[in-house]
Amino acid sequence: SIQIFAHTSSLHGIRHIFVYGPVTIRRLLWMLAFVGSLGLLLVESSDRVAFYFSYQHVIKVDEVMANSLVFPAVTICNLNEFRFSKLTTNDLYHAGELLALLDVNLQIPDPHLAEPAYKPKVFNMQEFLGRVGHDLKDMLLYCKFKGQECSQKDFKT
Repeated sequence: SIQIFAHTSSLHGIRHIFVYGPVTIRRLLWMLAFVGSLGLLLVESSDRVAFYFSYQHVIKVDEVMANSLVFPAVTICNLNEFRFSKLTTNDLYHAGELLALLDVNLQIPDPHLAEPAYKPKVFNMQEFLGRVGHDLKDMLLYCKFKGQECSQKDFKT
């Protein structure tokens, strides 16, 4: 029956409308609130559906012709920070943590990466970054701007 459905439903307010017994003011107020809410839902929903199907759109285009264009700013970023092929044994000792090559005890985990008797030399971070960082000439495979070929000489690093 509808009373059983109303009492087991999670639809708020419906259990107060369909109760056993006579019609009370409380029951009428719940009915009014429920029907009013349902009516507002239907009005707003139909308005939004009608708005959607009216396919309204606004397009504003300002076209400006440029006689000369400057070469745009370009960022070329390699997600691999370092070229591991350029690493030396000394780099493992001084920059191993930066390279994520050390274990939790800050030791080189793979014995084949380092020699136990190796004595580390002085380390220069600027020289390290210049040596193991990426070269633009290796990463820039093809470049063309306004119909003319360009190369790494057209970029600043």
